[in-house]
Amino acid sequence: MTATATDDAARPAAHVTRARPRPIAAWLWFVAAMVVVMVIVGGITRLTESGLSITEWKPVTGAIPPLSEVDWMAEFERYKQIPEYRNVTGPAGMTLEDFKFIFFWEWFHRLWGRLIGVAFALPLAWFWLRGAIPQGYKPRLVALLALGGLQGAFGWFMVRSGLSGQMTDVSHFWLSIHLLTALFTLGGLVWTALDLRRLADIPDARPARFNRVSMVVALVLFLQLLLGAWVAGLNAGLASDTWPLMQGRFIPEYDTTRGFWWAAAHDPFLIHFLHRWWAWVTVAALVWLGRRLRPFDRRASIAIHSAFGIQILLGIATVVTGVDLWIAVAHQAVGAILVAVTAWGMHVLGRKV
Repeated sequence: MTATATDDAARPAAHVTRARPRPIAAWLWFVAAMVVVMVIVGGITRLTESGLSITEWKPVTGAIPPLSEVDWMAEFERYKQIPEYRNVTGPAGMTLEDFKFIFFWEWFHRLWGRLIGVAFALPLAWFWLRGAIPQGYKPRLVALLALGGLQGAFGWFMVRSGLSGQMTDVSHFWLSIHLLTALFTLGGLVWTALDLRRLADIPDARPARFNRVSMVVALVLFLQLLLGAWVAGLNAGLASDTWPLMQGRFIPEYDTTRGFWWAAAHDPFLIHFLHRWWAWVTVAALVWLGRRLRPFDRRASIAIHSAFGIQILLGIATVVTGVDLWIAVAHQAVGAILVAVTAWGMHVLGRKV
């Protein structure tokens, strides 16, 4: 055999050895943790009514906050032009210091989003140029990057929905799109990291598949997350501070003038009711998933049961405390963690197909 033939035969092996699934998986876990922090900061931004404090979208220059009193006054004046200030915060006597507080949370929320973009794009380029990405994973990683870009765009559409007309808050539909895109991205990061971690241990391992059990559980969980996002967007958590009854009855009074389905998407009382009781359907689905997992990975089953148990308790506590800020933030944070561990459990089942 000639030297050239020997070199040609060696190339595939050399190419395989350049792939680095383990460090790529670690990187994706880090980005997933950043997304969980983003969900937490987004919850604080929403609960402190900070989301409309920045009225312009400047993807690059917006990373720099106001640096002088003149700059602060200019930002405050722009905020004073929107309906939220004219109808809600202005009449309540908002001061410049109050404005600085809400501005910080919206600015930090946007800044953290930019940092996630950098933390994903730069390592992705480095791994790509080094030939470290295993075969078949480049399209998935590019798709995750695109989801991050969409997340930023959806966030601006959400903000813009609250800046015009007589709106004093963002559209709960846009808020749900914004939040659910973040949670879907989180699930994708976790799933891909698990695929790569397994590939590092088993060189010929195939990606896990999304089976029928996972599909059913995902649909049930999706509906619960959607209802939760609508509760947040409509401030429907304030519709009742008692549990399990609302207004002293099991089913609360709600607007029936335009039919059930309109009310199910717009009426805070009905949406709150649906969210608190669909939670138990979600629990049943997650218990089913957990039981299917036990023979394969007991840790994933325990993680899912722990997450939904804590989530239920935090949900009830959020209601009875009249939406206490930090309890409500914890509820949203555990919701993101629940998505991550559910993706873990689904991945375990997907390996067995």
